[in-house]
Amino acid sequence: MSSEQITLTLPDGSDKTINKEITGREVAESISAGLAREALSITVNGEIRDLDRPITQDAEIRINTWDSEDGRYTFWHSSAHLLAEAVQELYPDAKFGIGPPIENGFYYDIDFGNHSVSPSDLSKIEEKILELARRKVSFDRIEVSKKEALAHYRDVDNEYKLELINELEDGEITFYKQGNFTDLCRGPHIPNTGIIKAVKLTTLAGAYWRGDVKSKQLTRIYGISFPKKKLLDKYLHQLEEAKKRDHKKLGPQLGIYMIDPELVGSGLPLWLPNGTVLRRELEKFMRDEQIRRGYKEVITPHIAKIDLYKISGHYPYYKDSQFNPIEVDDEEYLLKPMNCPHHHRIYSSELRSYRDLPLRLAEFGPVYRYEQSGELHGLTRVRHFTQDDAHIYCTHDQLKQEIKNTIGLTQVVFETFGMEVEIRLSYRDDNDEKYGGETEYWQRAQKEIREASDEMGLQYTIAEGEASFYGPKIDFMIRDSIGRTWQIGTVQVDYVMPERFDLTYVGADNDRHRPVIIHRAPFGSMERFTGILIEHFAGDFPLWLAPLQMKLIPISDAHLPYTNFCAKKLQERGVRLEVDSRSEKVGAKIRDAENAKVPYMLILGEKEESDGTVSVRRHKHGDIGTFSLNDFITKIEEEVAGKLLPSQVELNS
Repeated sequence: MSSEQITLTLPDGSDKTINKEITGREVAESISAGLAREALSITVNGEIRDLDRPITQDAEIRINTWDSEDGRYTFWHSSAHLLAEAVQELYPDAKFGIGPPIENGFYYDIDFGNHSVSPSDLSKIEEKILELARRKVSFDRIEVSKKEALAHYRDVDNEYKLELINELEDGEITFYKQGNFTDLCRGPHIPNTGIIKAVKLTTLAGAYWRGDVKSKQLTRIYGISFPKKKLLDKYLHQLEEAKKRDHKKLGPQLGIYMIDPELVGSGLPLWLPNGTVLRRELEKFMRDEQIRRGYKEVITPHIAKIDLYKISGHYPYYKDSQFNPIEVDDEEYLLKPMNCPHHHRIYSSELRSYRDLPLRLAEFGPVYRYEQSGELHGLTRVRHFTQDDAHIYCTHDQLKQEIKNTIGLTQVVFETFGMEVEIRLSYRDDNDEKYGGETEYWQRAQKEIREASDEMGLQYTIAEGEASFYGPKIDFMIRDSIGRTWQIGTVQVDYVMPERFDLTYVGADNDRHRPVIIHRAPFGSMERFTGILIEHFAGDFPLWLAPLQMKLIPISDAHLPYTNFCAKKLQERGVRLEVDSRSEKVGAKIRDAENAKVPYMLILGEKEESDGTVSVRRHKHGDIGTFSLNDFITKIEEEVAGKLLPSQVELNS
């Protein structure tokens, strides 16, 4: 090959041999004119770059459009800069902190000085952003020395940027300039501001500079932007739908859970009766699946000596997210942050043979994490939660099949709840020192999870640097009924903990060998998964999961004996029900049952009693007909046994 050529590997594995110092824009143009029009940035060996930066060596590349995560990252990063430029024009004395892209949109932390900015000002800033965007100004990358960078921000009197620059190495500092705005930034950015067609500033919040409560509180403006107006309209509709489904509102309203910050504590949910029924049904579902797959359930304490977590590496690695140690009898104990070290001690409690493997230990294990108060969020971010944890101890030869089995279990879970799944293989970053264990083991584990995924025909992406500190993992991101993505279950391969805990088994050769460990938790945590389920179903749970499955409503007191007869027959078949014997009108009782999202209502009067039938209403569908009592019992038993989703239920009699 000529020294003037380099090889670029595309996402499909094909290679392009091209001249040196080609730009990302030129690569996109060489593929197709359409791609060049849609291109926002390019990812080169895992680094997102501007399209105009030259590529000077062999690399794996990916052209990023709006439809890719890296493309949206670039788009929202540029939008944050445009927000800052708009603020600079409207409030010339404003000083800027940091303005990163986030999962959905972007924010900028701003010191407005003597100005007071309120939510009513956001529309004015939005208008200025769109005005600036229409100028179609390019984002220009400027390399500067540390001395020049410091001089610039001394001139504009911005102590926040000066603090950041002082922590940077000379020779690695860049500014980006668009229009009249210049910012300290590593990039990347989209080709020009005109690509930003729609923007919505969503929230104002206070934020301490760099998260330090001793520092000045800045104003954080959150926003989101899109390349098309219709995408913004869709997003705003989704926001409205999300408000209706908010588990922080529906959860207490439906009797699922409550938070008592005054006496119990923030981030410590209390499961109410309805929530407890729902949770137990979820646990039963998982237990039944695990029993079929050969798991053995264990129970471990909520607290242990701190040395256990020092051996595992959870302490001090996760020290900042753990509660302070507790002194007991001159020894330090820690509230359990993870279940796995306890399971490893159970494994090592007796000598294991290769004939005992794979050993699958499962636990609904409570754990404790110290989350900052500002990060707590209903059931989805709490300080005490229960993981549907399991650890599989197997031989190297058994590893791939066990990975497939755990993936299969996870798929069953998400299919049961009607959730779409996206899969990510999370690998280590070889330049990061946080990862433990031998590189050889990591490479082997990463190879195994990729081969298992390929053999199962899974579609996945690979994320460098997203692995756990002890091993690579398969992450499952589910898409709920209104299109939001949640990271839930994981399957993790671990060669590190067997070394740290000196775990062994006796092989067929009578020598000692190290097992491999698979960590898995399909639900992730019972709390978080329940919060997601509430929003996914908007509280309209499938019949098998609904805390209260039906209400029986007598038309008058005269029909109460027949109502109680039907209730007894249904309860004998395990139906969770209530008889509404209040002296209210039938219409009011039906309305109350609808508001409580009860799946079925049985209306029972003289005709039903004489015919031995039940008149049935379904939540959100109204009257679905009259059934014989036995036929209706058969119908709901089939619905429960099949774990049917509401959309799968045949309603007519």
